[in-house]
Amino acid sequence: MNDRSWTILRSATDYRRMPWKNGGGETVEITVFPEGATVSDFDWRISMATVASDGPFSSFPGIDRTLSILEGEGMVLDIADRTVRLTGDDAPLPFPADVATAARLIAGAITDLNVMTKRSAFSHRVRKITISGEQRLSSDADRLLVFCHRGDVALRADGLDVKLSALDMAAAPTQGPVELTCEGEAQLFLIEISNA
Repeated sequence: MNDRSWTILRSATDYRRMPWKNGGGETVEITVFPEGATVSDFDWRISMATVASDGPFSSFPGIDRTLSILEGEGMVLDIADRTVRLTGDDAPLPFPADVATAARLIAGAITDLNVMTKRSAFSHRVRKITISGEQRLSSDADRLLVFCHRGDVALRADGLDVKLSALDMAAAPTQGPVELTCEGEAQLFLIEISNA
């Protein structure tokens, strides 16, 4: 990604559909690093997936993941020795992608946002925020990406502007502050990726 300007990814043109690693469904890859990496050799990856039936998650050795519900009633996750209920009202859920994990849908299919990083090289944090009007963000992460879940939002950083609509994503051009402006209301996911 170019660090001197906004990198904008539009859901209608830039995302790539591909099968799950375990063959149990389809995922929409938003971005991956390094560019062109596969599900077996990425350093970090951001994707959306539709889960239409109960079943196990793919295992990703050495990977940490954070899962968020975008659409649907949610699911119950059995992650190693714990059970977690995850809905669209809940905060993003971080957990290791290399432990046995299975999902049971609460009431029908869901769409999730999935952020994964290679543990030996990167770490990440995902925050969900709702904004109306203006808000200022700051992050000390090496990379800040903004995923627009609902609504429209304008972003400004380092004198550069970009506008996002629902399901678009942008990577900030600097580690400095980002100004957000929204005429109505927008729900965003802030994805911070740091070098290990």
